[in-house]
Amino acid sequence: MSSAASEHTAKPRRVFVVSGPSGAGKGTLIRGVMKYFPSLDVAISATTRAARPGEVNGREYWFKTDEEFDAHLAAGDFLEHVDFAGNRYGTLLSEIDRLHDGGSHVILELELNGALAVEHGPMSSTLVWIESPDFEELERRLRSRASDTDDEIVRRMAVARAQVDAKAEFQYVVVNDDQTRAIAELQAIIERELATPLV
Repeated sequence: MSSAASEHTAKPRRVFVVSGPSGAGKGTLIRGVMKYFPSLDVAISATTRAARPGEVNGREYWFKTDEEFDAHLAAGDFLEHVDFAGNRYGTLLSEIDRLHDGGSHVILELELNGALAVEHGPMSSTLVWIESPDFEELERRLRSRASDTDDEIVRRMAVARAQVDAKAEFQYVVVNDDQTRAIAELQAIIERELATPLV
């Protein structure tokens, strides 16, 4: 374990991790529950991918060069980090500290490997898997958001199919078949966990 990560073993932290295939609606559900939890805040991930039109550094992501990302890795600055779709992503421990020091619980939106890395890491975490009702609906959502090329959609669908059994690793599974119902289910999960004392 890195020296930076080991410093966090002494004080368990509440971290919610929301994961699932691209297009399942993770971000939509997270935004839907935020209004119910003033003490819950979204941690901003670092990434080496280029910013898309309208994205702002420090809002959607902390945009890093490969050299900056390597420097963070060498310093043990990440809670988790993964390679995904040709880019690198990671959650900086300093970002978790920033939110916890401000009195917030933390929610992370991560892909599968990042989520599992948090589960086996130094902080207490609750993992929630979000999935669409079926693969046809998932592909429809990916195409409707118009942010990926056809090749990217094919790759994302292949990843989704390969991860079909991943939900067994999560404490909770939410099927996003109806947005209002799914938001209410995620809200209930967070309320239940916040009411349970950390061991």
